[in-house]
Amino acid sequence: MIILSAKDITVGYTEVDILHEVSIDVQAGEIVSIIGPNGAGKSTLLKTIFGILKPRNGKVTFKDWDITGLKPNMVVRKGISYVPQVDNVFPSMTIHENLEMGAFIRNDDYSQRLREVYDLFPVMAERKKQKVGQLSGGQRQMVAMGRALMLDPQVLLLDEPSAGLAPVLVSGIFEKIKDINATGVAIIIVEQNAREALKMAHHGYVLAMGRNVLDDAGDALLANEEVGRLYLGG
Repeated sequence: MIILSAKDITVGYTEVDILHEVSIDVQAGEIVSIIGPNGAGKSTLLKTIFGILKPRNGKVTFKDWDITGLKPNMVVRKGISYVPQVDNVFPSMTIHENLEMGAFIRNDDYSQRLREVYDLFPVMAERKKQKVGQLSGGQRQMVAMGRALMLDPQVLLLDEPSAGLAPVLVSGIFEKIKDINATGVAIIIVEQNAREALKMAHHGYVLAMGRNVLDDAGDALLANEEVGRLYLGG
C-alpha cells in the first residue's frame, strides 16, 4: 500500500526551479533511498514533502490527505517527522530534554513512547542527563532521530544522516535506521553514501539535474552497471 506519494513536483528557490516534475512513491513500512550527485535536488525533495518549500506544480499525498504546501507544524501532526542534516538537536539541553522537546505537540502521556525510544537507543538511556553538546557526532545523530520518533511517526524523512561522521560510526547509524524501520516506520533517506543507502533500501530513486533518472528495487540499482559507474564509484 502506498502511504506517501509525490507526483510531478516542480519546486525551487526564488525564480530558479531545482526539481522538475519529480515523482516518488513510498510503500508502508519500506525504506526508500534517494541518491544522486550533489545539487540533484535530493534535500529539496524532502523539504517539499515536509512543507518547508511549496511546489510550483505537483502534488504530495500522505495516506488519504493532500498535504501539498501544508506547513511543517501541520505535516508533523499528520504523522511525518523530519531530521535535517544540520541544526537537528539542542546542544545546550540534555538528551532527555531533547526527547521531551520532540513530544512538544503531544498532550497525552508519552512516557511509554519515551521508553520505546530509549529501548531503540540504549546509549541514550545510559547518558540521558548528559548535555547533547558533549556527545560525539554519531551520538548526536541518534538523539536527532530519537527526538523525531517521539511523535510516533508513520514516515521518517532523513537528510544525510551519515554526513560528517567518522567511517567507524557510519555503520552504527545505518544499523539504527534499520532498527527503526523494523518497528514499522517507513523511511525516506537522502544519503551521499549511496552504496550503503541502497543496500538497506527496499526501493531506490536516482535523481540528476533535478529530474528522475531511474528507480528500481535497492538491490537492482546496486547491480545496475550504469548506476555503479556514475553514482557508486565503479
